[in-house]
Amino acid sequence: MTQLPGWFEVTSLVVILAILVVDLAVIGRRPHVPTFTESARWVGVYVGLALVFAGLVWVVGGPAPAGEFVAGWLTEYSLSLDNLFVFALILGSFAVPRALQQGALMIGILIALVLRAALILAGAAIIDRFTAVFYLFGAILVVTAVSMLRADDVEEYRENLTIRLVRRVMPVSTEFDSRRLVTRIDGRKLLTPMALVILSLGTTDLLFALDSIPAIFGLTTDPFIVFTTNIFALMGLRQLYFMLGGLMERLAYLKYGLAAVLAFIGVKLVLEALHTNRLPFINHGEPVGWAPEIATWVSLVVIAGCLGVAGLVSVLKPPRQDAPA
Repeated sequence: MTQLPGWFEVTSLVVILAILVVDLAVIGRRPHVPTFTESARWVGVYVGLALVFAGLVWVVGGPAPAGEFVAGWLTEYSLSLDNLFVFALILGSFAVPRALQQGALMIGILIALVLRAALILAGAAIIDRFTAVFYLFGAILVVTAVSMLRADDVEEYRENLTIRLVRRVMPVSTEFDSRRLVTRIDGRKLLTPMALVILSLGTTDLLFALDSIPAIFGLTTDPFIVFTTNIFALMGLRQLYFMLGGLMERLAYLKYGLAAVLAFIGVKLVLEALHTNRLPFINHGEPVGWAPEIATWVSLVVIAGCLGVAGLVSVLKPPRQDAPA
């Protein structure tokens, strides 16, 4: 694994943080419902930033980490599309006014990034000490792939444990008070529904990260690459939400492509675990030499191919309206 210079990692994180702060400031100054054109333009900007960053990684670290970043970014970005459905369920369940949705999504995504960073650091520490955890990660991804194929497309939002605990501890008002998280009614201080929406967006994303982060660790074990792929995947997700809207329903076969990607990375993780095997009940505790190695470029081709085919089939041959997707 090629280690990127420390100065590059620090500079990159500072610049990315500055972009997020500016983005948040723009939303705070002018809350509105973005048009399709505006959303598409910003999605293009964030995709362009990700590709520019990949080019910088290539210049500084070479093709290996750049390929890992692109493969990881594609995987995380495609897996994060599932978040859009959940975002819609959460915003609809709380009846968030359209003009306030952009700000709620932005802050919720920032909370998600902080929680993912903690999860990534924990995952990197575990992998550094116990490489056998790759067996577990691989099994999780294969099971998730099977579950994704068997899952019903009709979902219903249910408040997670964090939101239920907050409701028990703090009184919550029934109406929004602009973008405020706390309001006063008859002298009582209450949380607004906006506070619950933001918490729900951030903490619910963590459930998705339990699948997506093992997937990215199957492509690279560099915590910096893992974290930056997550940042660039989530940065443009807010604009993508407003750009696609109901069009996401047309990607009926996307879940099959995602399931194939997860299953592939799950198998890749198991193969890598066999290369560094120390479990006594597998090959007497010795590495398994015959296990094939899957190069990064192969992973990139498989990931792009699975997602491209799923998207193309969804567009060219959509399912009948009277048939389940």
